[in-house]
Amino acid sequence: MTATKPTVLFVCVHNAGRSQMAAGWLQALAGDRVEVLSAGSAPKDEINPVAVQAMAEEGVDIAGNTPKVLTVEAVKESDVVITMGCGDACPIFPGKRYEDWQLMSMKYADAMSLDDLVEKWNAT
Repeated sequence: MTATKPTVLFVCVHNAGRSQMAAGWLQALAGDRVEVLSAGSAPKDEINPVAVQAMAEEGVDIAGNTPKVLTVEAVKESDVVITMGCGDACPIFPGKRYEDWQLMSMKYADAMSLDDLVEKWNAT
């Protein structure tokens, strides 16, 4: 019997900051043991450069990622759906694990506050 990889979906409205950073961390930590997705209900055209810089300083490259639109299919294929405290509505399906991480919005973030965020993530 072959075990399938778990799939984790990170969701925030613009998919340009928090969800991209969280996805980048999980991908860096888990490697190919976990399928990592991220999406948003109203994705921006590009990832927030401050998030890209903060992650690069930690050795995690998210510069090549692009914001994606949240789809029902992405939620269906995920084992865990994590929203970033942004009020995004996700479809609810039985058998999925849902979490809401209350993280500061990128629109209020600067390099200093992102450093604090990265430090908190590193401590967990």
